[in-house]
Amino acid sequence: MAKQPGPAYRGSADAFFTALSTPVSEMEKAFTAALKEATKRQTGRPATAGQMRAWTNSLSAVARDLKDAGLGRLEVLVEYPMPHNRVSSADAVLAGVNRRTGKDLFVVVELKQWSEAELYEEDEKLVTVPGIRDGYSTHPAIQVSNYCQQIVENCSAVDGRPDAVEGVVYLHNATRQSVRGLFELALDKNVRLFTMTERSAFIEYLRDRFEDTDGHQAAERLLNGRVQPNQPLLKKAANVLKGRDKFILVDQQQTAFETVRHAVEGAFAANTKRVVTITGGPGSGKTAVAVELLHYMAEANRRVWYATGSRAFTETMRRFVTGSDKDLKNLFKYFNDFASSGPNEADILIADEAHRARLKSFDRFRKDKCSPNPQIQDLINAARVPVFFLDEHQVVKPGEVGTLAAIKSYAQQLNVRHQHVSLEGQWRCGGSVAYDLWVRRLLGLGSEDGEWDGDAPPESWVGDENFEVVVARSPADMEAILSAKLADGWTARMTAGFCWPWNPPNPDKTLPLDVKLDGWERPWNAKSTSKVGDAPPSQIWASSPGGFGQIGCVYTAQGLEFDWAGVIIGPDLLARGGRLVTERKGSEDRDLIKSSVTDEQFDRLVRNTYKVLLTRGLAGVVLYADDPETQEFLSELVHPISPDKS
Repeated sequence: MAKQPGPAYRGSADAFFTALSTPVSEMEKAFTAALKEATKRQTGRPATAGQMRAWTNSLSAVARDLKDAGLGRLEVLVEYPMPHNRVSSADAVLAGVNRRTGKDLFVVVELKQWSEAELYEEDEKLVTVPGIRDGYSTHPAIQVSNYCQQIVENCSAVDGRPDAVEGVVYLHNATRQSVRGLFELALDKNVRLFTMTERSAFIEYLRDRFEDTDGHQAAERLLNGRVQPNQPLLKKAANVLKGRDKFILVDQQQTAFETVRHAVEGAFAANTKRVVTITGGPGSGKTAVAVELLHYMAEANRRVWYATGSRAFTETMRRFVTGSDKDLKNLFKYFNDFASSGPNEADILIADEAHRARLKSFDRFRKDKCSPNPQIQDLINAARVPVFFLDEHQVVKPGEVGTLAAIKSYAQQLNVRHQHVSLEGQWRCGGSVAYDLWVRRLLGLGSEDGEWDGDAPPESWVGDENFEVVVARSPADMEAILSAKLADGWTARMTAGFCWPWNPPNPDKTLPLDVKLDGWERPWNAKSTSKVGDAPPSQIWASSPGGFGQIGCVYTAQGLEFDWAGVIIGPDLLARGGRLVTERKGSEDRDLIKSSVTDEQFDRLVRNTYKVLLTRGLAGVVLYADDPETQEFLSELVHPISPDKS
């Protein structure tokens, strides 16, 4: 189990005050250095001077209030990472002893530098602040409430006691009048909102909650206690749709959810349409937001469908998420199903994996699934509020046209209001921003925010305690490592670039051993939608117990996840001159090597393919390259390579 990372700073309230009030002291230097390191860990970039000023100003306000409250022995945890989500951190957690119960008490503090704020379009769950990115954000009371819920549900120190965790929003630069619209949502006894006007009330709140005693042991129990294991996505999704559980959305995930909810309510109130696009990398929470929306809208009796352009993803959701519930199963559709839809047949259409949208809907066997219109236009037409979830770096086939620019363009042509939310900064791979950036540089792909382009050279893997990268010595070594992970209770699959022939099953109903490397031979996953011997149908290969032992390709792995991912890099991607270059002659993917696909398109699609394969793992990835020079290149970037287990 991965270790839960610690806060950027930890110390008593007295030490905290000293660190922030002694000019250029060694303690202050250490404090700011820790904050910078935490920012780099969470975002991949060092903190800016502006961020540091904002931090120290906000934290200084809290430090003064703790001192004036006479609670110098409380423990202060700055930038406390949320369980299972390393890139989301509470600004501060105060750890101590509850004055009434004598038990551990933790107060999560969300700090905002806002001097004024108001509700966004009269929506109590969204706020707008001058100069804020994207124009609005989730109400901070919801943000801190979700942080509290994350701690209650995942940290053994709390033992599931909701009263052990409270939340505070502190707008220390604002007056009550300048943010008056925000107070109504913050009246819950476990979430309070204070401004500079209520500074004395905040101090009394702290005195009322905490004993004036040492908080060190409470902090120890929180930081070193057991963290509940993360529930597999498919199981979690099934429980959410059946009303047994819910996804706890954080930060931009919650903003995405609230944006869609607001768009649906606004569209009905104004009798119009709206389009929402939500973008994010692998594991950024797109599917969690989508499933939570599906359940919320169905419970609200909205006409809602969940559609994708991926057979593997859709059939996996139908089989492993809906089970035998026919009503739930009918909620899941394909993009082609909307080729002949009338206007606004759905109240909301959730289009997941929207990067797989095709130019037009087409089915040679079904005329009702063919359309002369662009597929994106058909999807917009089908619902009052279509919501597109996409990652442009997962476009892996010619003819896939789902991009933010394309969706925005069609919305403009149809005179429909479009909104965009980015989930940038939240990642699947053990919460490892470092790994995501490493993969992007390895493959020559630019950053999501355009801060650096694909010309940035590959870098050595420096390691991350929450995500492991291994270079296997041979394909047999890779299989042995992953088999051991399976034996330990992890999930694992082997995947490869489409660089070997893919033949139909043998006459005896076995799969041919098409993937051949140095005397090691394994079959591709089954091509068909039916079981072949012990091999599961192609659409459920990634999630069926019988899937290990076959090699999956991008079309069967995309959109799905496993704890450990094995990736065989084939001769379509070679290391030459210190960089990875694509080689058309090394591919067996007929869709990619046909003459109508330009070299530039081929290059982009192959790099995107490996981006998908390399980011399927939750805990780690095992790499092996068929080309000796490429294998040596990977071995030099990743130290140490695995011992040979073959």
